[in-house]
Amino acid sequence: MLTIDGSRGEGGGQILRSALALSLVTETPFRIINIRRRRSKPGLMRQHLAAVHAAMDVGAAEVKGDQLGSRELVFRPTTIRSGNYRFSIGSTGSCTLVLQTVLPALCLAPGPSDIELEGGTHNPFAPPFDFLAYAFLPLLERMGPGISAKLMQPGFYPAGGGKIRVHIEPTPRLVPVDLHRRGKILDYRACAMIANLPRHIAERELRTVAQSLGWDPQHLCIEEVAHAQGPGNVLSLKIISEYVTEVFTGFGERRVTAEQVAQRACKQARAYMSAQVPIGPHLADQLLLPMALAGGGSFRTMSPSSHSKTNIEVIQSFLPVDVRIAQIENKQWEIWITKNEEGYL
Repeated sequence: MLTIDGSRGEGGGQILRSALALSLVTETPFRIINIRRRRSKPGLMRQHLAAVHAAMDVGAAEVKGDQLGSRELVFRPTTIRSGNYRFSIGSTGSCTLVLQTVLPALCLAPGPSDIELEGGTHNPFAPPFDFLAYAFLPLLERMGPGISAKLMQPGFYPAGGGKIRVHIEPTPRLVPVDLHRRGKILDYRACAMIANLPRHIAERELRTVAQSLGWDPQHLCIEEVAHAQGPGNVLSLKIISEYVTEVFTGFGERRVTAEQVAQRACKQARAYMSAQVPIGPHLADQLLLPMALAGGGSFRTMSPSSHSKTNIEVIQSFLPVDVRIAQIENKQWEIWITKNEEGYL
């Protein structure tokens, strides 16, 4: 049985989620030790258990060690099952992280699937729904599957209460893609979403975006969320180019001004536009696993994050692929994924 050390690299929950996703597709049983060892609260938290149980359902898997606080888990999948699924992540958990765990398998399942996820849709330290819908899923669709995602109700950290519905039309095999050019920037949008908070917060964020990035008023919008379970504020910056769309996000926090929230998001957007690459660092994290499952692909990005480097180690534990990273210009890196001499599973 394959053994994964959960303390390697950045040592977070991404190691577990990637291992679960790869185990489902390759039908490889694994044991993971030292789960989230480097975190202040090591072991499985509720949202990690939600990902484990979602993978267990999709893969008809036998699982040992799936308890709160557990630092070791054994996962034995049998077969990928398409169908209708409903996963409740809980108040503080991220819907998108649980979806990330089962999505690769359901993209290769024997039939279509519908998933309903309840929990957080816009959480710090997790891909927000807007990033998923506009940046990641369109690129994943280029590899073969058909995927539609709808935000039924936003859910903000820590109250949660959000809902996402996703429909997946699978493909027999993921197709490699190469993403080397961003092309011209065709459009841009800034949307400040608020729930149970004064409107002036969103207005100040958008004013900061206009001043910092020079974006025109017709490209700025405010969305006031009704029926949210708690207060929340998210600023999303969408940059639409010829070959790719990128999304950068700022999350409202206590004791952080609206101007600071906006400046954080603007800083990410400026760095991306300055680098002249198609793929930002967070999108690079997400693309590695499906590209490896496709048996190849490449993209140009910014300096790879520690998450990306750790993810590559996990991927190579399950799949016979080579991953090369090279800096080609001052702000540009290229990542290539190719089959190694052992071929593909």
